[in-house]
Amino acid sequence: MKNLTIIICAFNEEKTVSRVVQACCHFNPGSEVIVIDDGSTDRTPEILKDLKNSVPFRYIRLSENKGKSYAMCHGIEIASGDIIMFFDADSYGIRREHFSNMLKPVLDGRAEMVLGHTSANFMNYKLTPFKSYTGERVLLKRDILPILDDLRDLRFGIETYINYYYQTHGKSIRYVHLEGLHTLTKFAKRSLKEATKDYFREGNEIATTILRNYLPIARITKETITNTGETIRLRFAAIQGNLNKRFQDFREKMNTW
Repeated sequence: MKNLTIIICAFNEEKTVSRVVQACCHFNPGSEVIVIDDGSTDRTPEILKDLKNSVPFRYIRLSENKGKSYAMCHGIEIASGDIIMFFDADSYGIRREHFSNMLKPVLDGRAEMVLGHTSANFMNYKLTPFKSYTGERVLLKRDILPILDDLRDLRFGIETYINYYYQTHGKSIRYVHLEGLHTLTKFAKRSLKEATKDYFREGNEIATTILRNYLPIARITKETITNTGETIRLRFAAIQGNLNKRFQDFREKMNTW
């Protein structure tokens, strides 16, 4: 698909990045595939440089680790496609239908953003209060460009901000179950100590984004609320109530680990 750009952000994903890139290119001939290497220190750069000899994709290596949000924003900025798909670099079990199932609701106008859920992982998406913070998603470039500066330094809080931005602006969101698709848990990639620290760090970045961006989210919805009135105001109030409940549920889960 000529107007599709697939962005893969990778940081130390030597075990899976090659097959992810190959699958994205193989199942989407003619589409632009961009890999943003976020300052990896393992064999990821070597693997990607070698892979470029046989697979057509654009490889961008950042000189240092700048965080997931920076890598995602950089990919969006240089993307040539009107439709942006993000695909996790630590995925496996990738099938052709995973791409078509995520794209279809956007292509036929039923959704402005699609969130793809992988099969059960460390935190089952049906159980976690943050089930909508998935790495697999499709959106329109024109919708995300206006908030890139707000997103760039949020690190793992980026999905949080995107989701609530779309919700408060009344944009249509659909969820798709990507049957058979899995992602490696951090425990499969790192030591127990390092993986546990990573999970807590990511959770903290998500929670911090929620707390710090209450006012920015309110600010970016002010014009919409003014123009459309009571319906949007009530929707925003409901979202904030849901946000508070999710945050409390998340804190309780963290305390049980």
